[in-house]
Amino acid sequence: MKFPNFEIVKIAALSAAISASFAPIAHADDARTLGAVQVTATRNAEPVAQTLASVTVLTRADIERSQAPDLSDLLARQAGIDIARTGGAGSQNSLFLRGTNSNHALILIDGIRVNSATQGLFDFAHLPLAQIDRIEIVRGPRAALWGSDAIGGVIQIFTRDPSTPYVEARVGSYGRAGIDAGIGSVEGDSRFGISAGMEHVRGFSVTNPEAGFYSYDPDDDSYRNRNLGLHAQTTLGSQQLAFTGLLTDADVEFDAGPPSPTNAETAAINREFGLALSGDLSSRWSHSLTLGHNSEDLDTPLFASRFGSARTSLDWINTLALDPRNTLNLGVNWSRETGQSSGAFDQRSRRNAAAFAAWRGHFATQSFELSLRHDDNSQFHGATTGNAAWGWQISDALRFRASWGQGFRAPDFNELYYPPFFGLFGGNPDLQPERSISRELGLDWRIDDEQQLGLSAYRNQIRGLIVFAGPTLTASNVEHAAIDGVELTYGYQHGDFSLSGNATWQDARNQDSHQPLLRRAKRKLNISADYRLCDKLSLGLDAQAFSARPDVDFNVFPAKYIRLGGYARFDARAVWSLTADWSLEARLENIGDRDYTLIQGYNTPGRSGLLTVRWTGH
Repeated sequence: MKFPNFEIVKIAALSAAISASFAPIAHADDARTLGAVQVTATRNAEPVAQTLASVTVLTRADIERSQAPDLSDLLARQAGIDIARTGGAGSQNSLFLRGTNSNHALILIDGIRVNSATQGLFDFAHLPLAQIDRIEIVRGPRAALWGSDAIGGVIQIFTRDPSTPYVEARVGSYGRAGIDAGIGSVEGDSRFGISAGMEHVRGFSVTNPEAGFYSYDPDDDSYRNRNLGLHAQTTLGSQQLAFTGLLTDADVEFDAGPPSPTNAETAAINREFGLALSGDLSSRWSHSLTLGHNSEDLDTPLFASRFGSARTSLDWINTLALDPRNTLNLGVNWSRETGQSSGAFDQRSRRNAAAFAAWRGHFATQSFELSLRHDDNSQFHGATTGNAAWGWQISDALRFRASWGQGFRAPDFNELYYPPFFGLFGGNPDLQPERSISRELGLDWRIDDEQQLGLSAYRNQIRGLIVFAGPTLTASNVEHAAIDGVELTYGYQHGDFSLSGNATWQDARNQDSHQPLLRRAKRKLNISADYRLCDKLSLGLDAQAFSARPDVDFNVFPAKYIRLGGYARFDARAVWSLTADWSLEARLENIGDRDYTLIQGYNTPGRSGLLTVRWTGH
């Protein structure tokens, strides 16, 4: 029997134990002044309107306007993204970007790669929104610029600079209570800030009887999070030196069958640090040199299980303005990553060195991007990837774009070395990287001064897909996947009323077994409407609709495919501006108290509320 993707293992084999660059460091003042500018798609600051990729930029204002309870909820509202989570706050999250697997999206924090070397993915559950200033989502492969993992795209998160002080306090349903604060100082060209926060959620039972006897436990499963952020920067001549650091320390309760004498809990600690030197070296030459480090520790005492991974990287990127119409980016990278697991495999490590070049230019109404990268991995030898894009500004209001790109992903340490789970789901040290080719056509239309519309159609083909196949369900490069999709985005602004939305149609399937890839809806719709009643009061309404999604039922042998029903959900928001600095926010989620399922056997929140008091200094 063959299963179509690695997500099954996350629940069947690993979840029980762990349920749980080249870009410069970004600064808070950059996020405020860049506006509709991105740096992730091209590794250079460029207006989104000129970028030949499908890009979404979420600013701090967008984050606050959404009143999303966590990062996963915010990302689930974006075009091309599906989120599956094993319960409530803090539960393990899987993000599917354009229908690809959860380890096919490269995640960056302040330019530092944070995908786990053991699991291959990044768990968004523990990164608080209060620590985030800006999010850039680039859909489509970016391996020619960023290397491994960027098969479905790249999500880069820029942390918040607390030198502008703030305080946020909130209470809500399921015993939610939390507070975040930041404070700092600014003296001339130098600034320093520190931010901290904590949150506790009593929660609800993450599982129901459909999870099976060995998982279901009807008790409430709580979540606790403590976090600390540091920002500092100063000017050294023509150069800027900046440091960012982020620490999150979380405790996640999960269900592990009938009541146990010890708590079923995972302690998850994540650390990200970056030091960057950037600036102009001449009138046509700028650069950034970044040293980064990230690590993850997962400890589950109930199973005497500990997972850990770490990565240290050094990146140097140079931008050369050849002339007013042509720009050349040249970059090199070195990284070393390690992973270990108590009782599973000893410490493993590997190194990667890479170089890339990217050329961007425009002439008349035409623009283009060409990029090429070579990665030399101590374990998998070489991988060369390319990307090409072309744009045609048909008129002032209409632009057509086309792109072609390659991607690859090196197997994570669990896929390589994890021992068999009761003789099944074992790793395979002979695995080779997954590889992909993607094609995309897009149309950007500014209908008038109040409306704009975007359309993207794509096909992504992945070969050597890592699945767990054969009599013992061992990790193997035996599958091929094809993902076809169309994304539509729309925005409208008139006076005090605004409307935004996105719709996604996708067909993500295993070409060998002819089965759909798990937990990805074929159709998805998000709509948000906001209206400012007066200077003091604003109201908002969010709507989400998802079609049925495939999943697997592990309570029968052999496991069988099932369909999770589609659903629609409505959330209401209100903001009352008490003063210029103080605001009171209220959110009512799942107004209709709709029952829905994201993963078989795991519960989702019912009707719930969140009340937030926010102060922002100047």
